[in-house]
Amino acid sequence: MPRYLWFIIAALGLVLGYMIYGKFVEKVFGPRPEKKTPAITQADGIDYVSMSKWKVWLIQLLNIAGVGPVFGPILGALYGPSALLWIVLGSIFAGAVHDYMSGMLSVRYKGANIPDVVGYNLGSLARKGMCVFAVILLLLVGTTFATAPAGLMVKLTTGTSVDIGFGAWLGVIFLYYFIATLVPIDKLIGRIYPFFGALLLVMAAGVTIAMFVEMPEQFYGWAEWGVNQHPKELPLWPLMFITIACGALSGFHSTQSPLMARCIANESEGRMVFYGAMIAEGFIGLVWATVGMTFYPSVADFAAAGAPANVVYDSSVALLGAFGGVLAILGVIVLPVTSGDTAFRACRLTLAEIIKFDQHKIPNRLYIALPLFGIGILLSQLDFGIIWRYFGWANQTLAGIVLWSGACYLARREKCHWICTIPATFITAASIDYIVWEPNLGFGISAEVGGMMVSHWCGIVVAAACFAWFLVAGKKEVAGAPALNEV
Repeated sequence: MPRYLWFIIAALGLVLGYMIYGKFVEKVFGPRPEKKTPAITQADGIDYVSMSKWKVWLIQLLNIAGVGPVFGPILGALYGPSALLWIVLGSIFAGAVHDYMSGMLSVRYKGANIPDVVGYNLGSLARKGMCVFAVILLLLVGTTFATAPAGLMVKLTTGTSVDIGFGAWLGVIFLYYFIATLVPIDKLIGRIYPFFGALLLVMAAGVTIAMFVEMPEQFYGWAEWGVNQHPKELPLWPLMFITIACGALSGFHSTQSPLMARCIANESEGRMVFYGAMIAEGFIGLVWATVGMTFYPSVADFAAAGAPANVVYDSSVALLGAFGGVLAILGVIVLPVTSGDTAFRACRLTLAEIIKFDQHKIPNRLYIALPLFGIGILLSQLDFGIIWRYFGWANQTLAGIVLWSGACYLARREKCHWICTIPATFITAASIDYIVWEPNLGFGISAEVGGMMVSHWCGIVVAAACFAWFLVAGKKEVAGAPALNEV
């Protein structure tokens, strides 16, 4: 079988996943088309604004598709074709379910941010922990999604009349973030992001078509099934599942979904907006993982390319020519920029809800935004690799917490909670395993017991304990949560 068929099969798998499993997830949740959404009942012209479903879908895609579905799959491609399986299966059975549940639960809870969604389902202690966790993650995301595009802009403009250096580009991006997080959502984000979303999809398609035209025989040339091909021999489990986050499963998305939960006009639009945007992001991840395994003749050459930004630049220019390559790179730059600003926006709103500080007046928004951006600028001075490792672990840990929340919501209503409990157990095991093993960020424990690494045992035990807790307490009412018949 020609290896380019792997890509076609994987892409078709994503489409079928949306059509079949996405419909099943929607049926399990049970949207109510007759119920008015927060965009209608709480319209304020700033954050609660009704928009068309296609516009909301494109904005949701840009909000969630930061640098993750490009850089993550490129790094994950070093593990070989196993990355393709995780991107496709993870997107369908974990990531899209996570995004749909977080978005629709926010709709049901009147546009609540993710700490409140978690609190209503896991309790007040979980809510307090999530408040801190969400703010830290959003700051990491905003910072990561500023430094990455700044680096790409440097590569794109070096030697031109706008060769102004990394620090200057970083300042430009942070200035844009600052403006975008303050203005009403329909004035800037609602107007220009749909065009950026279209550019993003066109560029992903352009890179794909170019690979089929320029190198059909090179598809996945060095990839071997069943073999961990990472040049540094890093373990596939759990590292690949932490490295490839946004292209398969990402807790960051749950911090973004409430932004669009406040803008959808009907609950029936949820599958397209939330589940569908994740499937589209999975396709983007599939494209860039394929570039890594196709554009370079060997895994050694791929690793020698260096940072993911180099892979994006080199492959785009080579496959699409100078002009097309610049457009493709701009499409990739759009990804983190249009997620970084909404990350800071979500962070501002989350903090405002924690301290119960009204955000209708611009001065009130400034009181929170200014310190946030000050911290973000300080974090941007850290090594990108350090920020990325912290982001990766926090990202997947948050995804597990949100999936457990969704499982409790469904269980209390006697619905099929397995759509959440299975991926929640899986990613909990991976996150705990990673933090115990990680030598720089975590506990650095690489010892073995009974022929298996201690980190593996820890992941299994904690995941099993979470599942056992769910079976015992998952159906119990949470004090202070809205009544079951209200949501």
